[in-house]
Amino acid sequence: MSSSSATEPSEPVLQEVADGVFAYVQAPGGWCVNNAGVLASGKEVALVDTAATQARAVRLREHVLRNGRKAPFAIINTHSHGDHTFGNFVFPEATVFGHVLARDEMRQAGLHLTELWPDVEWGSIELALPMATYDDRMTLHVGDLTAELIHTGPAHSSNDTIVWVPEQRVLFTGDIVMSGVTPFFPMGSIAGSLRAIEQMRALGADTVVSGHGPVGGPAILDTGEAYLRWVQDLARSGMAAGLAPSEVARDAEKGEFSELLEPERLVANLHRAYAEEYDAAVGQEPDVTAMLKRMGVIFQEMVDYNGGPISCHA
Repeated sequence: MSSSSATEPSEPVLQEVADGVFAYVQAPGGWCVNNAGVLASGKEVALVDTAATQARAVRLREHVLRNGRKAPFAIINTHSHGDHTFGNFVFPEATVFGHVLARDEMRQAGLHLTELWPDVEWGSIELALPMATYDDRMTLHVGDLTAELIHTGPAHSSNDTIVWVPEQRVLFTGDIVMSGVTPFFPMGSIAGSLRAIEQMRALGADTVVSGHGPVGGPAILDTGEAYLRWVQDLARSGMAAGLAPSEVARDAEKGEFSELLEPERLVANLHRAYAEEYDAAVGQEPDVTAMLKRMGVIFQEMVDYNGGPISCHA
């Protein structure tokens, strides 16, 4: 049984976190149970991410259209992963925005995520890639609100976008940090994640909407940083002792991180930390086919660590 299987999903909530800025929170926030965002000002509506399955995306659409809101004219994908992008097609009115590498990775990865959990009711997903891409940063105007799209460099992935709404001091982080959920960065960079957290902290957000888990404040960034540094320390100690990442994960004392959902992700995170200690390059355009093959092997190690199949409540 998965370590997260006792925590069942609940009805999503569209939570207004500032005037015209909403967090769409899907509890508990584990595998493929992500958050999204809604910006609504005047007659304009934009989305930050969608959802993993057709049914979850349809439910998101229903929440967005309540209270007379229009269908969104724009979707901002914070990164390429399917739990944040598979639902794009449920919003045919919207132009999808994302980093240039997000479009490339979505195209190459296709529906690979569905193969990890074949028993999930994914629905009739149609890939809807970003139609408008950027390299460094861009600004999207939503009525009187400003959505600043900022590429942080490699962090959770190669193609992360954070979305900063300066008028309301709300930050959407994507999966660079998570709230009450174990971070996951084997396809990105631990060092890059630390740089991204510093970049986000400098914005001075009052409200932080992470890619998974409850809405919070800047303390979410602090917890994310502490976890990353802990993983770095574990990797250095493990390498010095000649241990494999899976062995280090098995013996690790989790301490302050013991309550985070999906603890099995530590195995994959240690693989990334080991690679960086071996001076593996970060920031290059990934070979997606090789990355997915490598992740298949690591995923099995996470299953072994978990003592059985990893639950996904998407």
